[in-house]
Amino acid sequence: MLNVFFTVDTEIWCPGWQNLEADFPGAFRRYVYGPDGDAALPLTLRILQAFGLVGVFFVEPLFALRFGIEPLAELVGLIRAFGHEVQLHMHTEWVDEARPPLWPAAKSRRRFMREFTCTEQTALIATGLRLMAQAGVNGINAFRAGSYGFNLDTLRALAANGLTFDTSYNPHLEAAASGVASGTVLRQPLLVEGVYEYPVSSFETLPGRGRSTQLTACSTRELLAALDAAHDAGWRDFVIVSHGVELMNGARTRRDPVVVRRFERLCGHLARHPERFQVRGFHGLVPHTNNLQPQALRVPLHYTALRMAEQAMRRLIR
Repeated sequence: MLNVFFTVDTEIWCPGWQNLEADFPGAFRRYVYGPDGDAALPLTLRILQAFGLVGVFFVEPLFALRFGIEPLAELVGLIRAFGHEVQLHMHTEWVDEARPPLWPAAKSRRRFMREFTCTEQTALIATGLRLMAQAGVNGINAFRAGSYGFNLDTLRALAANGLTFDTSYNPHLEAAASGVASGTVLRQPLLVEGVYEYPVSSFETLPGRGRSTQLTACSTRELLAALDAAHDAGWRDFVIVSHGVELMNGARTRRDPVVVRRFERLCGHLARHPERFQVRGFHGLVPHTNNLQPQALRVPLHYTALRMAEQAMRRLIR
């Protein structure tokens, strides 16, 4: 049986960094609830519930260093009310906005975890865990770095904070810069620096033409075919990425009907085949490791044409 992790990076972004006090309330509503109060997380949560599936929501907490625990508690409370798993995400762009400062301000805003020393990363992860605990979330055992910008020091920092799992490795985004498993491509879990690295899953339609399994980046048929191919190849784990706002259009002004339908079809496929797929989280997971990594999954090329058609339709109805 294939373990399937439907992961949702859940974060708040303001239009810029110059007017945070004025911009944050609107940004919070938009990224959590959507323009009508029911187009972002509530819709994602409700669709998962309708199909009896559990999601893993990687929540970014550092904005609470500027705006307090109450918005973070509201966000995680919404997720937990639907029975889903909450884990730790971190976008270090928020570090400079901490009040009071975590440490003397850096000369420039740092986007990636790997731009911090191991000591700094250890302190940052401890801060994230503390904020989540203050918001009511304990027992966190998995992490994903913002923009996949992690490195070996990140894994050492996670181990120092008692976390077991990381899923920051995306073979098509920032993986080479991480220094993890240099010279190979991770497709199944590997124990690195005391932490089990669960890579974001991917597939190829042509040799060397890979694509990560992100909800807005793949056609419905690509996602379903990749899942079936992973199961048939004997893979044990498959990680899908989404974001809290992916069911909305790019301008975040309304639902995106193409992606909503794609998500519903994905959930339906997983729910109809419990003998093939176990949709789960990291809590209670017995880890394993693959020292010999499998070959890339292959998906029929004509499904790429379907993706191009679906994405063209999305652009037309925006």
